[in-house]
Formats: sequence, C-alpha cells, structure tokens
Amino acid sequence: MPHLMHRLLVPLRQLWQRLPLMHRWLVAELTGPLLFGIAAFTAVSLSVGVVFELVRKVAEAGLPPLVAMQVLSLRLPGFLVLSFPMATLMATLLGYSRLSGSSELTALRSLGVSTYRMVVPALIVAGLMTGLTFIFNDVIVPSANLSAANTLDAALGRAIASEHGKNVVYSRFGSVMVKDGDRLRSDNGLAQLFYARESVDGGMNGVTLLDFSRAGQQQMLIAETAVWNDSRSMWEFRNGKIVNVDTSGATTTSANFDRYFYPLTSAPVEIAKLPSNAEQMTVGQARRAEALLAAAGDFKEARRLRVRIQEKFAFPTICIVFGLIGSSLGVRPNSRTSRSQGFGISVLLIFGYYLMSFIFSSLGIKGTLSPFLAAWSPVLIGLAAGVYLLRKASR
Repeated sequence: MPHLMHRLLVPLRQLWQRLPLMHRWLVAELTGPLLFGIAAFTAVSLSVGVVFELVRKVAEAGLPPLVAMQVLSLRLPGFLVLSFPMATLMATLLGYSRLSGSSELTALRSLGVSTYRMVVPALIVAGLMTGLTFIFNDVIVPSANLSAANTLDAALGRAIASEHGKNVVYSRFGSVMVKDGDRLRSDNGLAQLFYARESVDGGMNGVTLLDFSRAGQQQMLIAETAVWNDSRSMWEFRNGKIVNVDTSGATTTSANFDRYFYPLTSAPVEIAKLPSNAEQMTVGQARRAEALLAAAGDFKEARRLRVRIQEKFAFPTICIVFGLIGSSLGVRPNSRTSRSQGFGISVLLIFGYYLMSFIFSSLGIKGTLSPFLAAWSPVLIGLAAGVYLLRKASR
C-alpha cells in the first residue's frame, strides 16, 4: 500500500513542479479557503440533514449512541460530496477577493498578467474537485448510504428493505388484452407484477405473481420458492397455489401445485442484485437497472434513471462552474469580500443553481426535455454566466 501511494504521489509532485510559480502561489492561496468551505458547509448540512434526526432517534426510539455515530460516519461522504462544489465557489470568491483587496492582483496586472491567466489556477482547483466529486459520488457514496440505511434499520428492528435481495419487486409492462364492448383489443399496460420476500443464491422465497395480460381474467401465483430455469427460459414455481379470477363471470378457481412453469424474463434476478434507490447505485448499476426497466416496458422509470445517470456525470462539473463564477467575481479590481459575505453570496448562488437544476430535472423526468439536456442545461447556463462575468472582469 505505501508503495502504491508513492507511485501515485510522484507523478502529482512532478506535475505540481511543472506549473508556473504564479499558478502554484495562487493555488496555495485558494487551499485555505477551500478547506474552510468544506468544513463549514459539511458541518451545516450534516447538522441539518442527519444529526438532529439521529439525536431524536436516540432520545425517542432508543437508538444506541454508538450506532448513531456509526450511521453519522457512513452518511458523511454523501454530505462531503454536496459541500465540494459549494466550497469551490466560496474558496475562489474569498481567495481572489482577498488578493484583489490587498492590491496583489493589481500588481500582477501591472506586470502584464491578464485576468484570464489569473483565473487558470481556480480552474485547476475546480478540475481537481470535479474529479474528487465524481469518485466520491460513484465509488464511495452509494455503498456508504446503503450501509447507513441498513445499519439504522437493523438497530431499530425494521426490515431492511434496501438490502440486496430483500423485497424484490419487478413490474413488466406490455401488451394487455382488454374488452372493448364485444371485441377484444390490445392495449399497453401493466402485464405482470412479480414480488419476492427475499432472494437467496439466485432463487426467490415467498413469491407472489399477478398476471393481468388476459382480458376478463386475472391470475395470481403464490409459491414458497421460485427459481429461474435456464434450459426452459422460464420461472419454476415450487410448492404453491394458483388462483384464476374470471372478472366477467365473477368466478374463481384455484389449484395447488408442486411445480409450475411460468414464462417471464430473468429480470427479477438482476433486479435483486441492485439497490432500489438511484442514489445508492453506481453508474454501472444505474445503467443495468435502466436497461431492465426499458426491457420491461416501464419507460417512465427508465427515463427517470436515464436522467439520474446523466446527472451523475453533470453534478461533479458544478465545481468547474462555481470555480469560474467565484473567481470571476473575486478577480474584479478592488473586490473586497469577507468570509461572512462570501458565505452568504455562496449560499444564494448555490440555492439559485440547485433550484434551476431541480426544474430541469423535473422536465427531464416528465419527458419534456431529453435526459442529456435536463442534466446538462444548468451546467451550460452556469458556464455561460461564468464566461460573461470573466469577460466583464477583464475589461
């Protein structure tokens, strides 16, 4: 492990030495405000989002304090990810404002250094924070959030619904025969609904399947276990009961069975391996879930996941947007911003940006915008605003 760390640090040290002295100086000036911003925003968001709720559960629900501390530590990476873009905005705004207020940027201008060159170190820092945010958001946060939810539910004695293989639900949409007067016509709707209490070694326990695909009839399968039969490409239900309801004649028939084969895809097995919440999925898991939903005909949920996948790539680039906006505001001549002012300005800009992101995301999920435009439009608008502010500051 130390050897691996050494191999990673050597190229970074060489890259740092290749940077111009002015860039290294400005990056060093931004490091202090960046760390302060990360600590401040993480503390505030963590207190509001988790700490108060955990304290209430310790006092009212009997949650052990050690478990509460464990849940808090597991939720920390998720709030760190949220603080990275905000800290980048605050660091660039405060760092450049301080240098501008002390006339150090004026001295650089007198030496012929352009405003664009002064902003390059801010973009370097923002680029590093973008990479760090993506790594946290895709590698660390999904598993940490899942572990936090499972730890909390286990401590409170609740069923762990979010754990892999628990409470598997799969809906397949497709062609459904419905009565239209005296005729039958095909319509698109919910064809089958599959539920299993748990998945163990590829098999399902406590299985219920509802079939709505036939006109005037509804079928329900209840079985102790079900396994996917590769040779027949069908589900094999074992030790159960089948109930047929004739809705037109209001009659019901039922029969017990030892084995019953039913034609359905193996998607429930794949669904059981994935988290149920998109926030607890990596990009790869979200793509597999989106493909399964699209194959099942659940296009609304598939579209929602496509938006979330694009947002997983778009969200880290907020660091670059905020770095450009913050440095463009701070690099203005005679710009003076205190920490309290910088914190307030950062909160206002962040609130406006996230509100815009929420609106575009809703439009994407609704289908008004494509998933790409829904996720990347706020980024493009923010970059355009940053370029405008930079051009205005360079005059």
